[in-house]
Amino acid sequence: MIPIKVAGSDLGKIAGESRSPAATALQYLQPGALNLTALPPLSLYIHFPWCVRKCPYCDFNSHEAKGELPEKEYLDAVRLDLEQSLPMIWGRKIHTIFIGGGTPSLMSAAGLDRLVSDVRTLLPLALDAEITMEANPGTFEAERFTSYRDSGINRLSIGIQSFNGAHLKALGRIHDEAEALRAVEIARSTFENFNLDLMFALPGQTLEEARRDLETALSFAPPHLSMYHLTMEPNTVFAKYPPVLPDDDLSADMQDMILEATAAAGYRHYEVSAYAREGRQARHNLNYWQFGDYLGIGAGAHSKISFPHRVLRQARYKQPGSFIEAAKRGNPVQEEHEIARGDMGFEFMLNALRLVDGFDPNLFAERTGMSISAIAKALNEAEGKGLLYRDHKLIKPTELGQRFLNDLQEMFLAA
Repeated sequence: MIPIKVAGSDLGKIAGESRSPAATALQYLQPGALNLTALPPLSLYIHFPWCVRKCPYCDFNSHEAKGELPEKEYLDAVRLDLEQSLPMIWGRKIHTIFIGGGTPSLMSAAGLDRLVSDVRTLLPLALDAEITMEANPGTFEAERFTSYRDSGINRLSIGIQSFNGAHLKALGRIHDEAEALRAVEIARSTFENFNLDLMFALPGQTLEEARRDLETALSFAPPHLSMYHLTMEPNTVFAKYPPVLPDDDLSADMQDMILEATAAAGYRHYEVSAYAREGRQARHNLNYWQFGDYLGIGAGAHSKISFPHRVLRQARYKQPGSFIEAAKRGNPVQEEHEIARGDMGFEFMLNALRLVDGFDPNLFAERTGMSISAIAKALNEAEGKGLLYRDHKLIKPTELGQRFLNDLQEMFLAA
């Protein structure tokens, strides 16, 4: 998600677009107002902020669990957060749910059951809603995961990262290779739909070691694979004390190997880091990449909510204690801002260009409320440089555009 740095304001002032008719009409007449003919699909993201130990590469909002977790107090605050957010999304159906972290699999079976029950009580869910939960090896208990499934979780995303013990240690993971293998076995026996997260270009990793990691993952025939290139994110231990990583040529060889091996095994590369069997694409993540809406609740969660004439971004308080207290006070939102009309094209393309198969140009107008002509100059430039293919039915990055995706995305920054 895109980090936002803006001044906070009162959620109550914007909830449900509650303004006087005159004020609303005046806003709609402003030149910068958008015109969305229909609201996009809506997803729900729920953040569980604790983990056993912070990994040195991790820049997510996660906090090491010290002592007993205040699970009930936190879930009470999450429910308050959801209740206070309802006016913004009144009447809209939830198509996907993602419970992320942190390590949500630290949650008790009773806590998870209570969380899903609260969501079902307060929100209308699609009958086929995809409900994903993140889990890490080292927190796997077969009985507890059966309880998670019985509570309504129908997709598991497992943070394996590697099956190599030395690399797991270098990454600061709490599990070893035996626990990684056991976790996948439990997932496969408990859930029909699951994802394995792997990383490559790890400290000291060879091409053959990356290949063995992937072959081990493929031997379990997971419905979905996520293959992430390790990057040095700001404000992490690795950024301060960088390890020796594979050079660009070796990293590119690893990427080529992954593309060939996954295709040979029947997986479709549909997003920069995502590979899936037919019909097993991550629907929640697809909604992000297609510039859909999402309500994020819990500590540090981000939201993007569309209204007929504007699109709003929000961020909750990041520290769990601050979030809990803010939710009790009635406003856990720390930051919010409307996406400016001049930024809308870049925000859309930042997400949509991650899709290997691209998108229909009509989607741009549907999700931004603007004509595709608003980014025509950047489209022409990208096409001229061979980074983009387009016709009247499709816009997508070329193979060269996929290789230099950051450069392609940046071309729309000033569009």
